[in-house]
Amino acid sequence: MVTLRDVKRLALQGIERTGGYSAVANSRWRRERLLIICYHGVSYEDEHLWDGSLYVPHAFLDERLRILREMKCSILPLDEAIERLYAGTLPERSVAVTFDDGYDDFAGVAFPILERHRVPVTVYLPTIRCGIDYPIFQVACSYVLWKARGTQTDVPELGMTVDLNTPSGRSAALTAMRKAGGGRRMVEKNALVASVARRLGVDYDAIVQRRMLRIMSPEDVTRLSAAGVDFELHTHTHNAPRDREKFLDEIESNRTRLRQMTGKDARHFCYPGGGYVPEFQSWLTDARVTSATTCDPGLASRATPPLLLPRLIDTWHTSASEFRGWVSGTAELITPRRWYAQSVAQTSA
Repeated sequence: MVTLRDVKRLALQGIERTGGYSAVANSRWRRERLLIICYHGVSYEDEHLWDGSLYVPHAFLDERLRILREMKCSILPLDEAIERLYAGTLPERSVAVTFDDGYDDFAGVAFPILERHRVPVTVYLPTIRCGIDYPIFQVACSYVLWKARGTQTDVPELGMTVDLNTPSGRSAALTAMRKAGGGRRMVEKNALVASVARRLGVDYDAIVQRRMLRIMSPEDVTRLSAAGVDFELHTHTHNAPRDREKFLDEIESNRTRLRQMTGKDARHFCYPGGGYVPEFQSWLTDARVTSATTCDPGLASRATPPLLLPRLIDTWHTSASEFRGWVSGTAELITPRRWYAQSVAQTSA
């Protein structure tokens, strides 16, 4: 079945072949717009094969940065890019690069690539898990079950026979695993994942030792900040409460922890999970936040509210032609506007 995305990809390929990308990229319209690109994780090993919407291979990131240079993009630090966007002084084909969540692989894999290409970068960092030396429970559950795909065995910790031969079986196991972890402390959740992994024949110790699926350490944050990485707000617990005081506390706790690690006051924000509701904008203003990025696809213009900045979420599933289409601005012109505003709190604890 041909999907809307298939049609869009074919349209972009046709426009690229006929020189349309260059025409848009060199236009005054594109010069007045900023493309903010978002990544999450860069694989230590096979994470992109497990979840290509969350992880990309290191060669993929390297190629993307090469494309930005080939297209003669002006790659700006986020703070400068936003300031120049609203001042109307953006250079040609302006781009800013961001990473969400601050996974350990940013320090171990992504930063050396960014540094080699001399690309400034902003990391939106939830701080509650900085210094926790084991994987995030929610993602570890999914990854362990993926590693054990094809397995069928009794798992007393979940009170069920796990059948990982089918999508429905894997979904049921994931639901049971996350339910079993509900209400437990982080260390207890980690012990649960480790125990289930052993039942399934997965080497969880190797995952822990490889520093996979975890948030980077405070020492790495301090080191990378000194090297020029910009660390900004993503709430303390990766959670955006609908209560104003709780929301403001998330921001201030996040800012305080970042200041302890970087010596700087963060003032840019990213909505956890891309979810936002209208009242968040006034709360962010009260919290002295000057910009906020979403997961809504698009390029920002001077007419864009600074607390609702769109981004390109670049994933392993995004083709090189699509990526060049977004960098040139062409994809913006043929993509229906989508908003991911939502009221559901996001958490990665």
